[in-house]
Amino acid sequence: MKTYVVGGAVRDELLGLPLEDRDHVVVGATPEEMARQGFKPVGRDFPVFLHPGTHEEYALARTERKSGRGYKGFTVYAAPDVTLEDDLRRRDLTINAMAKGEDGTLIDPFGGEKDLKEGVLRHVSEAFAEDPVRILRVARFAARFGFRVADETQRLIKKMVASGEADFLVAERVWQELAKGLAEKNPQRMFEVLEQSGLREKLLPELRSVPRSFSGPVPVRFGLLAWPLSEQEVSTLCDRLRVPNEVRELALAASKNRERLRAAHAASPAELLELLKRTDAFRRPERFRELLQMAKLAETENDLSKIEGALSAAAAVDAGAIAARAATSAEIPRLIDEARMRAIAALS
Repeated sequence: MKTYVVGGAVRDELLGLPLEDRDHVVVGATPEEMARQGFKPVGRDFPVFLHPGTHEEYALARTERKSGRGYKGFTVYAAPDVTLEDDLRRRDLTINAMAKGEDGTLIDPFGGEKDLKEGVLRHVSEAFAEDPVRILRVARFAARFGFRVADETQRLIKKMVASGEADFLVAERVWQELAKGLAEKNPQRMFEVLEQSGLREKLLPELRSVPRSFSGPVPVRFGLLAWPLSEQEVSTLCDRLRVPNEVRELALAASKNRERLRAAHAASPAELLELLKRTDAFRRPERFRELLQMAKLAETENDLSKIEGALSAAAAVDAGAIAARAATSAEIPRLIDEARMRAIAALS
């Protein structure tokens, strides 16, 4: 029984990046042996265990055979006769198919270190074509590292899309990879790879352009991507990808209020207050700040200082005191609105 550190931990160490966690492959062991040594089984689809002390993941070396369409269509074989090279061969990219022995020796049967130095994303074997999620992973790694996709890998990806294999991508996995890519340093590279492969048109047909740069959290970045779209297009896109509610709501708030945000610099106190109410700025100030951040990034010429000032002035109104003085509960909303409008008007 031998253990090796594999995958991203080896790659990131060679790049000089901080290591967040380490995955291990165990060669020459059975599940029963792992259990006897105190490892806790956690894998559903294949034998994965947690180390009794470090709680890091240890997976038995395995191979995978294609048995259906999509990323779940695999039969897994894990046994003591599976070698480390067998296990590494099933991985997606050469830069993720390296291992380190317990003595620190680098095991690199597919040239991952060379590709890492040259900034190349290259598939390990033709088995890459069996899992369409790998196209999204290539795009995400392009966004993370800025690496180019090897010509032969680009041809294989295009072939996968043309064959219909990518049609079996599951929405949740698509969003998972897109969200990770959006959070990377250069998200635009992800969309370039998807565009070149033909997958962007299948997954994101509503997108007509991609921002030149991104910043902020993922909801802002997705909203920036969806900024030019109509409300119906945003809804359709979010439905297809099963986008989380917090991300969806921000993108929809932008599409519903885009024109009002553009005209905010010339808006009256009543119009500014209406915009604040429509965007739920008083109850959800954090989301409103993300909406403004998105609007500034999408159209840098927009002057949003007036609406920022309006929010500060209106939020300072003591709604509780007004409610306490009101003759009837029915007039409270009107009195609060009037007080907020006066506060906004006093700014000019």
